[in-house]
Amino acid sequence: MTEIHTTATLHSSERVIAGTTVVTLRGEIDLLTAQPLSARLDTLTADPRPDLVLDLRSLSFIDCAGLSVLCRAQNRIVARGGRLRLVTSNTGFLRILRHAVLGGVFEIHTRLSHALASTPEPDDVCATAG
Repeated sequence: MTEIHTTATLHSSERVIAGTTVVTLRGEIDLLTAQPLSARLDTLTADPRPDLVLDLRSLSFIDCAGLSVLCRAQNRIVARGGRLRLVTSNTGFLRILRHAVLGGVFEIHTRLSHALASTPEPDDVCATAG
């Protein structure tokens, strides 16, 4: 029998490291969790030159609503002259970005320490375009 998943769960925690806000997300970003996450990211990206890292290593699922939230955050940050980095090595997520033609939109790192560096580490930035 097919199981229908009707309750999505997303947990987040925030901390500031050397002036960069790091948001760790665990669980699922989908239609049910996208709106509250979007509202929180809007708050975090409201200032001039926001510096934000989203740690997605514990994310188990993302759908088109979740991708929309990430794109909205990226657009808000770029418009304010800031920087957004995603931390993940999940090949499924990277494949979704490629198929959605979003591979070159985000700065993606496999390690939090490299995402927090002042400049990207060339060997750590995931090549998702193509």
